[in-house]
Order: sequence, then structure tokens, then C-alpha cells
Amino acid sequence: MTFIENPVYVLAVLCLMVILARYAGKTKLGGKLGAALLVILFTAALANLKLIPSASNSIPLYNGIFTYLAPISIFYLLLNVNLQSIKKAGAPMIVLFLIGSLATVLGILAAWYLITPQDVLGENANIIAGMLTGTYTGGSVNFNAVALEYNFQEQGALYAGTIAVDNVVTATWIIINILFPVVLRTFWKDKKIESKVTNETNDEEEEDKMDFTSFMWLLFLGIAAFYISELIGLLLPDVPFILILSTLGLLLAQIPLISNLKGSHTLGLYLIFLFLAVIGAYCEISAVVELKEVGWTLFLFTSLAVLIHGVVIILLGGISFRDWEMVAIASQANIGGSSSAIALAESFKRKELILPGILVGTLGNALGTYLGFLIVGLL
Repeated sequence: MTFIENPVYVLAVLCLMVILARYAGKTKLGGKLGAALLVILFTAALANLKLIPSASNSIPLYNGIFTYLAPISIFYLLLNVNLQSIKKAGAPMIVLFLIGSLATVLGILAAWYLITPQDVLGENANIIAGMLTGTYTGGSVNFNAVALEYNFQEQGALYAGTIAVDNVVTATWIIINILFPVVLRTFWKDKKIESKVTNETNDEEEEDKMDFTSFMWLLFLGIAAFYISELIGLLLPDVPFILILSTLGLLLAQIPLISNLKGSHTLGLYLIFLFLAVIGAYCEISAVVELKEVGWTLFLFTSLAVLIHGVVIILLGGISFRDWEMVAIASQANIGGSSSAIALAESFKRKELILPGILVGTLGNALGTYLGFLIVGLL
């Protein structure tokens, strides 16, 4: 094991990138980009310079952050969610998510006829289109469900190449979703759907200072809730794990002793930033380049499909709700799943959209596999 693959070294670098992103986000230029975007850019640069592992040489630490820290971060963020605040946001978010799902299907079909990936990818092209439809409806669970059905994982290099392209496009889309609300507001003003919570975030850090008692309770609650959710998942295998964990978080949030704990938001936000750091590390451009014609075909096909998704959800979302941050979060729930959608909600300081983001992400897990198989059959 080289020092670059040493988990202690890598974790230290990831933590350092979170620190640098935080301070850079307070500068004049960095403030326009935001710390969430900056941490992705910083770790992406390091990964492509081979200073930390990337997708092709991933280490167990990355999987641990995806498997444990990302779900627990959502649990912590839910401990101070105001259920009353999601009434206005819940229905619009679901509608936008369904629009985004339809936009993904339209994007895949349009890209299929414009790029004609079947000319290069051959008989596997429609399977890849189905996998991408699934993953860009609600996350990687659907990607693997379609792949396993057709034994596509046995296609070694092509399977790895599809994952590499997916990683690059997903990371890029997070960046675009962070930026486009700011850009669009310069010429198409939105009518942000307000809630009580959005006006309470100015002094958030001051109010959320953690003490030792709160820290020890939060640490216990996060680990225990994760374990209990796993046990419940064994009894209810058809219920998504993240939905079980989220429900536990919401139930606990109704107990004053727990909702009054200091630091749950700060701890959850920090874990979200570690998750984003790994997303950036997975943005491995060299892996796409090395695939040559196959890689470029996959990249063009995938990028065009996601771009069309973005255009459709922005246009229809603009006509129906015109809340650009909500549109971005719904789109991210489609393209990257619930964890990255929650990261966007935190970046925008839209705490009332955390729970709707989780719910539509769960809906995507259910809907994406069906749409993936539909696309395979159609093409």
C-alpha cells in the first residue's frame, strides 16, 4: 500500500480540503462559488493529479463514507427539521422530481438518436441507456439493478468505463446545480417558496454551538440509529434503508431532549462536506480519456442526456414554480440521489427542503429501475 492509498493520509487530506473550502468560501470570489462547490473542485483537482485515490483505485475509506457517514449525516440534519415548514415545499418538490424523471427519459431518448451510441457500443448500448436512465432518475441503486439483470458487470472495461463517465457527469452536474440558480436570477427572477426556516439561518452557527453533553448524545444516537435501521431493514427488506433511518430521525426530533441538543446541524453538515469531497475525488477525467472512442461516445451520450434533462426541468420548473433552488435540488435528487440533494439543500440554506429531498430520492430508487428496464425494452 502506497502512502497515497493510506486511509489516514487520505482522510486527513479530505478534512483539510473541507477546511480550505470553508475559508475560501468566505473570500470575495469564493463566496460566489460556495464552500460546497469548492470542496468538490479541490478534491477533484487532487485526484486528477494522483495525490489522492480516485474511482479507478478507490479505497475502502471512500466506500465507508458513502455507506455510513452520508446516511448518518442526513439523520443528524433531520434532528432539527421543522415538520410544519415542509408543507409548502413537499408537493412542489415531488412534482419537480417527477418532471425531472420524465426529463431524464426524454434526454436519454433524444441523445440516443442524436449521438447514435449503438454504432460504437454495439448490442450493449441499450443496456447502458437503461442503466443511465435508472441512475439519473434516483441514484446508483438503479444503475446496478439494471446492470445485474443483464449481467453487464461481466463486461469488464465497458462496465468500469460507464461508471467512470457517470462519476464525472454526476460531479459536474452538482457544480452546475450549485451555480445555475445564481446565473438564472440575473435575467429570470424566481419567486422563492419561503418558509419559516429559511429566515432563521443567519445566526445558525452561533445557535448550534456544540457542548460535550450534546456531542456524546449525538454520537450515540447516530450510531445506534444506523444499527437499529439495519435491523428494521432485515424485517422490512422492501423498505429503503435511508427511509427507515430518516423516519427514526424525524421521530426523535419530536422529543424535546433530543431536538434541543446542540450541534446536530453542524455535525451533519460536516459529514455532508466529507461526502462531497469524495464525490470530487471520484471525478476522474483520465479514466474517460483512456477509453478513447468508447469513452468519448459514452461521455457525449451521457452529457447530452443530462443536459436535456436540465433544460426540460428548468423550463417546466420555471413555468410551474420558478424557485430555482428547489429546481436544482429536485434535479440533483434525480441525477445524484438523495445524499447529494441534501448537500445542495444545505448549500442553499434551505433546511425545509431536506426531508422532501430525502423523500423524492427514495421515490427515485423505486421509480428508476422501472424506467431503466422500460428504456432497455424500447431501444
